[in-house]
Amino acid sequence: MPVHESSPVPTHREKRRKKMERIDDEIGTENGKAETAIVEDIDQDSSLTPNGGSIAGFESLHRLLYASLSPQVFQRLSMTRNSARFLVRVCFPGISTEITPNVLTVEYVLYQEVKRLLLGLNCGRAVEPINLPDPAKALSAKHDFDLQAFSFHADKEVLRGPQIVRVGLIQNSIALPTTAPFSDQKRAIFEKLRPIIDAAGAAGVNILCLQEAWTMPFAFCTREKRWCEFAEPVDGESTQFIQDLARKYNMVIISPILERDVKHGETLWNTAVIIGNRGNIIGKHRKNHIPRVGDFNESTYYMEGNTGHPVFETAYGKIAVNICYGRHHPLNWLAFGLNGAEIVFNPSATVGELSEPMWPIEARNAAIANSYFVASINRVGTEIFPNPFTSGDGKPQHADFGHFYGSSHFSAPDASCTPSLSRYRDGLIISDMDLNLCRQLKDKWGFRMTARYELYADMLSRYVQPDFEPHIIADPLLHK
Repeated sequence: MPVHESSPVPTHREKRRKKMERIDDEIGTENGKAETAIVEDIDQDSSLTPNGGSIAGFESLHRLLYASLSPQVFQRLSMTRNSARFLVRVCFPGISTEITPNVLTVEYVLYQEVKRLLLGLNCGRAVEPINLPDPAKALSAKHDFDLQAFSFHADKEVLRGPQIVRVGLIQNSIALPTTAPFSDQKRAIFEKLRPIIDAAGAAGVNILCLQEAWTMPFAFCTREKRWCEFAEPVDGESTQFIQDLARKYNMVIISPILERDVKHGETLWNTAVIIGNRGNIIGKHRKNHIPRVGDFNESTYYMEGNTGHPVFETAYGKIAVNICYGRHHPLNWLAFGLNGAEIVFNPSATVGELSEPMWPIEARNAAIANSYFVASINRVGTEIFPNPFTSGDGKPQHADFGHFYGSSHFSAPDASCTPSLSRYRDGLIISDMDLNLCRQLKDKWGFRMTARYELYADMLSRYVQPDFEPHIIADPLLHK
């Protein structure tokens, strides 16, 4: 498990995490290990249910739901009455769990309905798995990373052929403890990612995105300035590493780094470098919104972005990058859509206690509201830092930011989405997308035509003025 620290006696929380990691791995394997043992394992340990404070069971259920089980296969799972109650508790809190005698029928109906609600339907059917080439599978097995692949369809059109692009996302933990020399840490993460990028190349990925600040630990929580040493120019060491791989695999690669802007007084930025399939630098985007919550402390290190909302026209489609905290801002998503994005990537570094309940909702909503695909990436693991720090919340000092929960996935404009990668393992998730779906959903819902942008442009132009007064109509009898 990607936790870099000394080896203390495992806590109950760590034991529970290891157990769920094993469960999650078994559900995610392509050879379909016995779900019976998995479900019974969850049943027998109440600490793994949502009522026990862990949503790992939900994520495992999420992937189990994708198995497209038939009634016959479902019956072979030998799911117990408690299993059916677990399904109801997770997905329909507040509903009675007094299951009728025909447990199998109830479970199967619940399974189908929950699957439809959680994953949606793509052109009337579930998102379909892709059988990847053997070399990609071999790399996954050899280097022990999660590998998943799914396909989004669009309706057949008369005047346009399909516009299919294969997209990949990589999530990973750091490669060495944070106490290792910085040069060793960076070199180790390059070597760790190389076989995963090789697997993407072997699978024929056209556009690949890495996680936020992939070249370093997410050390901004510490407020220690020494981590600034990981910053580099846009054409620096990590970009050169990625450029070689982009050329090798004819692949567009999005590389989010901590940028050092030498031409502007060594200013630091949180930047996504967009590298073309010929190894050229197409452009860059700097993070628009910096959090002021929890342990992020990112304003200690870098500035709010000044690049606006650019869309990059690549050999495979029009893409944009909404870095991490920008996903909490609907207007940020909107601006990328207005500029014509077909796929918006959201490379992130976020922890479970803070944001996990919002993780799938925000991405799916953005895809629906803006009629484009959303690709969500989050790092994995728990990163332990040499010097404990406080959070300004009165709680004791600690040496870790929390658990980065991975769960990278794709969302489509028709409200369908893929299952996520593991919460614990490095991984590569791949999706085939027919970009025709973007215009088809614009035609279907007409959001652009009903948006009334002039109303909000006027409102916002007034709101940003220092003498703004809210438009509130008070009841004249309110204070009588």
